[in-house]
Amino acid sequence: MRPVRRMLGTVLPALLVPAALLAATPAAFADPGDGGPRTEVVAHRGASGDAPENTLAAVEEAITQRADSIEVDVQRTADGELVLLHDATLARTTDVDDVFPDRASAPVGEFTLAELKQLDAGSWFGAGFAGEPIPTLAELVEQVGDRAGLLIELKDPATYPGIEAEVAAELGDPRPGVVVQSFDHDAMDRFAEAAPEVPAGRLYDARPGAAELDEAAGAGVEQVNPSFRVTDAALVEEVRARGMQTGVYTVNTETDMRRMLDAGVDRIITDHPGVLRDVLGG
Repeated sequence: MRPVRRMLGTVLPALLVPAALLAATPAAFADPGDGGPRTEVVAHRGASGDAPENTLAAVEEAITQRADSIEVDVQRTADGELVLLHDATLARTTDVDDVFPDRASAPVGEFTLAELKQLDAGSWFGAGFAGEPIPTLAELVEQVGDRAGLLIELKDPATYPGIEAEVAAELGDPRPGVVVQSFDHDAMDRFAEAAPEVPAGRLYDARPGAAELDEAAGAGVEQVNPSFRVTDAALVEEVRARGMQTGVYTVNTETDMRRMLDAGVDRIITDHPGVLRDVLGG
């Protein structure tokens, strides 16, 4: 595996970040110049409110809607390829019932990449997306280039032993703005061993307590990403006091977006990046 350089996708609070790290922060996520930090717009599975999730069509729509970063879910095929899929099976987001009727309920990891490429991952969302394929992680990285950051979630990594090192190897020398996260915190520890220079995030269903935040900070975690439903200004300050950032998922109404902005979160993950961009004022 090639060495990976640590680059930060967003600006950490000035009092908590060495000047050298601030100097290395990508311009896209820098302070906008009005004296306050900029909240990062993260497109959930691409702009999944307007295009089929985890497809390159959703990625392009997210970029069109001026997302700063694009969140995707990564799983592994039977022949070891890394692909973008959220669910444990293919039934909801593809035509697997028609193409492989005897295997429609089979786990993603039982299909080869060639088999997945036979599926239509767009028609379920709308006729205009018919034939949209399931992309690989490599295709995503190539498609996005330097136009946006990436927030890569390891989806159920315990199902795919070794996937942490495989994702690290696929990323190679990631550009600024690439972050890897998971609900499986043990997997994130393994990822940190495989790629210690890649910013890591931890996802939380419930509100993390002080002990959890202390443990995350001690493990070198950079992003604490809970549900917006359990997040308020007090939690944001607790996270920030430990030198980490807060991102929240999945925020889809203007009311909730404004509440999270008032709480001071560093990033908002949303199905509608264009709406959030408008709320932010462009």
